[in-house]
Amino acid sequence: MLRLGKREFGTHEPVIMAIVNRTPDSFYDQGATFRDEPALARVERAVAEGAAIIDIGGVKAGPGEEVTAEEEARRTVGFVAEVRRRFPDVIISVDTWRAEVGAAVCEAGADLLNDAWGGVDPGLAEVAARYRVGLVCTHAGGAEPRTRPHRIEYDDVMADILDVTVGLAERALALGVPRESIMIDPGHDFGKNTRHSLEATRRLDEMVATGWPVLVSLSNKDFVGETLDRPVKERVVGTLATTAVSAWLGAQVYRVHEVAETRQVLEMVATIAGHRAPAVARRGLA
Repeated sequence: MLRLGKREFGTHEPVIMAIVNRTPDSFYDQGATFRDEPALARVERAVAEGAAIIDIGGVKAGPGEEVTAEEEARRTVGFVAEVRRRFPDVIISVDTWRAEVGAAVCEAGADLLNDAWGGVDPGLAEVAARYRVGLVCTHAGGAEPRTRPHRIEYDDVMADILDVTVGLAERALALGVPRESIMIDPGHDFGKNTRHSLEATRRLDEMVATGWPVLVSLSNKDFVGETLDRPVKERVVGTLATTAVSAWLGAQVYRVHEVAETRQVLEMVATIAGHRAPAVARRGLA
């Protein structure tokens, strides 16, 4: 059982987390949801299309202009409060590695802290425990926030992923984060080259076997682009193919840009796997 905010999800129930970037320089939409009204419209559309979680980020993952904790909080805290006011039942996640920002967004109504940089600030898990909110424990290969990997090597990338993410999850549990609200994430592209991310996808069932719910953040990432030699705006098909494989191998939560398309893929895979009935079944019955 996965429990986030007011929602509970069964073992085979896929969950969509929609990305809402409060940054002027995001890699995918170049700041389309930096201002409040476009961002709120994005939330409304994502919820209507089937997203259970809204993931709000105030700092882009890649290198760029410095964003202080104060500026990150300015971009996210008030917006979290407004999303909570307008959408009282939606699960609100905030993509941050900083404990001070985590505490501020939890005060504003966040249900989940998405730590994409692998516990670089150990205080963030303590914040999650204090506020009894969820936590995403991610493998980032020891990379510092907002840096790109350079000639990184692993003897066994999945072994490293398991060691780090399970360790972070167990620490969070010991601190008091509710067990049913902790997820692990292989961290595609974070501290990895394309071959590492592909192997992490291929072996995702090893993460599922740990018993911790698995979140994947695949959407339009560089490993998809390099695999198919496609620019950012032409990676949707590759992303959806990777989503289908991840779903078949047992991942549960999907952090995405394209909500409606992802929902169809997840419903199709769940139905093939026997976890969901077809929406209609008329063929051969007339």
